[in-house]
Amino acid sequence: MKDKVVIITGGSSGIGKALAFEFGRQGSKLLITGRRSEFLLLTELELKAKGITVHSFTGDVSVEKDNAEMIQTALQVYGRIDVLVNNAGISMRALFEELDLEVFKKVMEVNFYGTVFATKYALPHILKTKGSIVGISSVNGRRATPARSAYSASKYAMEGFLESLRTEVMSRGVHVLSVCPGFTSSNIRNSALTAHGDVQGESPRNESKMMKAEEAAEYIYQAIIDQKRDLVLTVQGKMAVWMNKVFPGWMDTLTYKAMRNEPDSPLRDLPN
Repeated sequence: MKDKVVIITGGSSGIGKALAFEFGRQGSKLLITGRRSEFLLLTELELKAKGITVHSFTGDVSVEKDNAEMIQTALQVYGRIDVLVNNAGISMRALFEELDLEVFKKVMEVNFYGTVFATKYALPHILKTKGSIVGISSVNGRRATPARSAYSASKYAMEGFLESLRTEVMSRGVHVLSVCPGFTSSNIRNSALTAHGDVQGESPRNESKMMKAEEAAEYIYQAIIDQKRDLVLTVQGKMAVWMNKVFPGWMDTLTYKAMRNEPDSPLRDLPN
């Protein structure tokens, strides 16, 4: 990946930030994006302090125009695009019956349409370089969980989009990778939306027991090098995907009980 140009959406925190450092250590040239310029600038300065070539772009992946400008910025700065990592995402936690549909739309717009928009504008240039398109999906894209209906739907949609795209471009030298992290330590649960669009604030899970974002980034980087089709991370994540294929009914019950036992779970007042 030395001297390859890599775009990472949502590159100022979590897995996106860890990927920026991983690609940077390997000599890649980076464009990191995000909605909050202050966090982007801090990450850009941290990367540059390590001698990494990086440029930041402030934009919202859910806005089509911002994605077009993001791609043009990468071309103006570096002249080419080799890898697009669709990492930007948000989560939510609420019963569907209580969920404002505007919250559902927002999650879909960021997680799904953000991936579609960025990929649409990057694809012509990645076809030229025979590069890679990566989607940071989730185990929730293979096994949905209750009280996360919008998040699960957005990740299932991303999975379908990437699978269709992969079969369109695989004969033209473009690699498409779908990454499904299990529980990974990041700020996605802290910034998850509630039923009415407020920020959750506190993670309902023990973040210290999760896979670190830096470890996930190492696996993802290697999967790109190895041109893998899929990557499911964490033992728990791999087991969930496998058991959902073999024992789907049992997994419904198991998943319900596990999510009901989360602190302050929206399911806590429902029957056992």
